[in-house]
Amino acid sequence: MRWIEQRLELIETVQQMNRLGINQGTSGNASIRVEGGYLITPSGMAYEALEPSDIVEMSMDGQATGDRKPSSEWRFHQDLLAARPEFGAIVHTHGKGVMSIACHRRDIPPFHYMIAVAGGMTIRCADYATFGTQELSDSVLKAMTDRKACLLANHGLLAAGKILAEALSLAVEVETLCETYWRALQIGDPVILTDAEMQAVVEQFNKGYGMPPKDQM
Repeated sequence: MRWIEQRLELIETVQQMNRLGINQGTSGNASIRVEGGYLITPSGMAYEALEPSDIVEMSMDGQATGDRKPSSEWRFHQDLLAARPEFGAIVHTHGKGVMSIACHRRDIPPFHYMIAVAGGMTIRCADYATFGTQELSDSVLKAMTDRKACLLANHGLLAAGKILAEALSLAVEVETLCETYWRALQIGDPVILTDAEMQAVVEQFNKGYGMPPKDQM
């Protein structure tokens, strides 16, 4: 069996999604890029029961290898990995905060500077389409233009990164932002940062956010 470490990392990631409360049951999924294609979690299996052999190997033309069916959302994983070579991993979650905002089909405006962590001045909400369809994948690709995360209307969240840990961390951040935005709306419309204020944040993030690499410390 190939890519055992990546299979174990996928299993740990989806289990962690549920432990963190940003997903529940079998509603989410995750993928990781490998040579010639990607690995993705299977359809409808309890995360705690997953074994490395349950992870599905996919080619970039949509052919699955293994005994399990791939997640029904394999299309947007595949299309996004194909379109965005800088992404090495994707997570899809159904957190309560994310779903609350997504069910209103709202983009998240720059009510807080951390919106920029997703790559721009807003976090877009992809147009609604039935789960698992090419139409949904097309909506995702549009919403993810110049972004690392997007909401899916009446559905959930998609977050991507170079590695699974980065994608998962971003998913946690967006879940927190959605819950905070929901709370802020209970009082009234929050103050929105200006384009200039957000551009300054984006520039700061582009310089490097978080701890520097070890060789620069």
